[in-house]
Amino acid sequence: EFANCYHPTWGRFKARTLPAPGNHEYLTPGAQAYYDYWGAQAGSRGKGYYATQVGAWQVIALNSNIDAGADSEQARWLRQELAQNKHRCTLAFWHHPVFSSGEHGDDPRMAVLWKILFDAGADLVIAAHEHNYERFAALNDGGQPDVLRGMRQFVVGTGGAKLREFKQIHPHSDVRDNQTFGVLRLALRADGYDWEFLPVAGQTFTDRGSAACHD
Repeated sequence: EFANCYHPTWGRFKARTLPAPGNHEYLTPGAQAYYDYWGAQAGSRGKGYYATQVGAWQVIALNSNIDAGADSEQARWLRQELAQNKHRCTLAFWHHPVFSSGEHGDDPRMAVLWKILFDAGADLVIAAHEHNYERFAALNDGGQPDVLRGMRQFVVGTGGAKLREFKQIHPHSDVRDNQTFGVLRLALRADGYDWEFLPVAGQTFTDRGSAACHD
């Protein structure tokens, strides 16, 4: 699938892509094909988490398919990475969303890492898994609105698979759509970010805005 489907299309951007594994990658034992395709870009084989810098931002890829408990290796790595972070703005991304109005609903498997990120002052979280688009209010470690320190989560699962219905609308879901394929464009500024959902040709839904990073 990577060779015959992904590479002829999105593969043209492979050199500048920051990957994160989803549950479908693990239908192959150990996500072997995923790590074979991405190589060093995916982080250490079997772990799949890594950190990099994009402009003035610290960007952290996490793996929601492996242990993410408080005493997990991934959690210990994340605490250390954030403790060394000198950037004002921090973005983290992984596959399974902590909060969702989609068919799977809220997923607690990354709740510990969400709290670690919140405690460190992170700003933005990107997830997928659900076949829809959803933007949440800035939320704290308990999933409650926090305009001063909260992290905003986007769920962007609109890349081509069949779109699915929303099941139960989350009380802190600000914007959502399950009729439009497209991508989320982020402009990462030194002190904040701009977002815009870009629909495929012929569609009109969009969602755009701006926010500042935490001081």
